[in-house]
Amino acid sequence: MDDRILLRMCKMSGHELPFIQEAFEGEWVVPLGPNVTGFEKDLEKFLGTDKKVVALSSGTAALHLGLLGLGVEPGDEVMVQSMTFSASVNPVRYVGAIPVMVDSECESWNMDPVLLDNAIADRIKKTGKKPKAIVVVCLYGMPADYDRILEVASKWNIPVLEDAAEAFGSSFDGQKCGTFGTFGALSFNGNKMITTSGGGALVCPDEESARKAMYYATQARLGYAYYQHEEVGYNYRMSNISAGIGRGQMMVADEYIAHHRHRQQYYREHLDIDGISLHENPGVKFDSNFWLCTVLIDETLRVKGEDKAYSAAITSTVGGAGGVTGVGNSIHTDCEPNRNVEAIRLGLAEKGIESRPLWKPMHKQPVFSKYPSYINGISESLFHRGLCLPSGPYVTDRDADRVIEAIKSLII
Repeated sequence: MDDRILLRMCKMSGHELPFIQEAFEGEWVVPLGPNVTGFEKDLEKFLGTDKKVVALSSGTAALHLGLLGLGVEPGDEVMVQSMTFSASVNPVRYVGAIPVMVDSECESWNMDPVLLDNAIADRIKKTGKKPKAIVVVCLYGMPADYDRILEVASKWNIPVLEDAAEAFGSSFDGQKCGTFGTFGALSFNGNKMITTSGGGALVCPDEESARKAMYYATQARLGYAYYQHEEVGYNYRMSNISAGIGRGQMMVADEYIAHHRHRQQYYREHLDIDGISLHENPGVKFDSNFWLCTVLIDETLRVKGEDKAYSAAITSTVGGAGGVTGVGNSIHTDCEPNRNVEAIRLGLAEKGIESRPLWKPMHKQPVFSKYPSYINGISESLFHRGLCLPSGPYVTDRDADRVIEAIKSLII
């Protein structure tokens, strides 16, 4: 690696090699094999659950199959968290359902339970039927307020699909994220807490639902000597080689999670800048993995280079390695980070330090703008003021010092 400080990048431990070697020697290079079943068992043990895990090609695939498992059909409404990555909402459209965006509360930054309750009541009043599911996200590894979210879900008898893609190892009141909903989705993308290069998993309530998920994930093939299909299926299974990487990663998962929590603690102790606040666990029940360390920047804080913020269009990739960006229609959109936030991002980039704005709320995304939304202003306020700091396993204390000093040098 060069001297750049990257926001988030997974790290190989060396434990992955024996599992990969075994896959090659046994010629198990297809989407089945001993590493797949072994990885699923490893995950069940790590989560501390009797639920069944199905290893898949991505966290998005897990969300898609979770919606199918809940019986979501075209025309159904699904309550979704607005402040999240688009992969939390896209699968709702895959199944032809209607996403209904719900804003955040300011403590965890996740779905506001009061607003959710009011929104469900309003949807029933407007449509005459209940929403089919609730998709709640653990943003940046921070658990949602499950006590209150599940209370609302129980009140209306609506199942919960958990998007715990960023929350591997996080817990709420001692219970691992991904195990609270009827289904839970995990991600092992290249930027997540552990990786299988690309992959995910669906946490299922029982053996039957796991078998059904696996059926859809393997093209919905029926038990004949030839290929017989009565339903549309998908190619969503994880390969034995990818699962082998995952098995090796599981051997250092606790170490990686501890590193992220240490990085949060280090920023807590050393990021002493007036006008910049670190997002922390909002209560004793919350135990985030701090997948990303995030800060809010006071809008009155003056930063060098604010006059140059938004002076040029973004032409490089923003996101995971190998990502492709389309061409924006203009430099500005109707909802963007404040100039001082963008000035810090640009100033850090000039020093070889990657940072990134928070997720732009889904109700402000043009692709979802026509769908119902229940907004309290929290997610937009967070997006205007928020920034993600380097937090990955390659980020050392010395790197964090460099990040902090670089930010201080930008403050006027």
